[in-house]
Amino acid sequence: MRTAAGMRVLSLDVVAAEREKCEAPVGYCTHCDLGAKSFCSGLSTEQFRRFMTFLGQTSIEPNTTIFREGDTAQHLYEITVGAVKLYKLLSDGRRQIIAFLFPGDFFGLSYNGTYAYTAEAMLPVMVCRFPKRKLDSLFQEIPSLEKKLLGATAQELAAAHDQMLLLGRKTAREKVASFLVMLWDRLCGDSRERHQVINLPMSRSDIADFLGLTIETVSRTLTGFRREGLIALPDINHLLIKQHEALQHIAEGA
Repeated sequence: MRTAAGMRVLSLDVVAAEREKCEAPVGYCTHCDLGAKSFCSGLSTEQFRRFMTFLGQTSIEPNTTIFREGDTAQHLYEITVGAVKLYKLLSDGRRQIIAFLFPGDFFGLSYNGTYAYTAEAMLPVMVCRFPKRKLDSLFQEIPSLEKKLLGATAQELAAAHDQMLLLGRKTAREKVASFLVMLWDRLCGDSRERHQVINLPMSRSDIADFLGLTIETVSRTLTGFRREGLIALPDINHLLIKQHEALQHIAEGA
């Protein structure tokens, strides 16, 4: 079933049927390749079956708004495929992107009954979706899941602190270097082969709105890094960091 907003919702019957292919004793779902990073990893056979009754899966087309700031918070999401950006709009219409999220990340956390930001898909996205009204019951039955969610909340808080430092105390050159190092470490940190070209799912405008800079400043700084031999830009949507350590020094103000 596909909603008007461009989201394809898989019914629980379909999800349950596909999960019959899973290795239930280790609680691993073949719908994603997150392994131990997935919310459902490590569950017993019975816990995994119970977990399936709470789970919905949704595929989302690029540039689709998943929810808007101020909407009633009905679901919690975990990305299994793709990338999502979170942003807030100022009263004058300006946009501040507060996070770029990738597989394994949660979003939709809320404590006042409404979403505090807008979430938008940057690529074709697949998410696991959990109804907030049922989470308390799920956590009572499977306490380990509540611990995982608390860990995700702590990570979100740490990311907010990093964003405050990025916006408040760094120069434009340090901001762009910090962003590139963060992105590279996030997408390639677990890879043995770091010398690989990565896809940039966000636009130059997105990067500018994340760093609190103009598009011209972002483009000019990236061009400068390329001329210095620190990075390669095969095209507007791809990046290769050639001198990670040097960029790290710039990011730290060294």
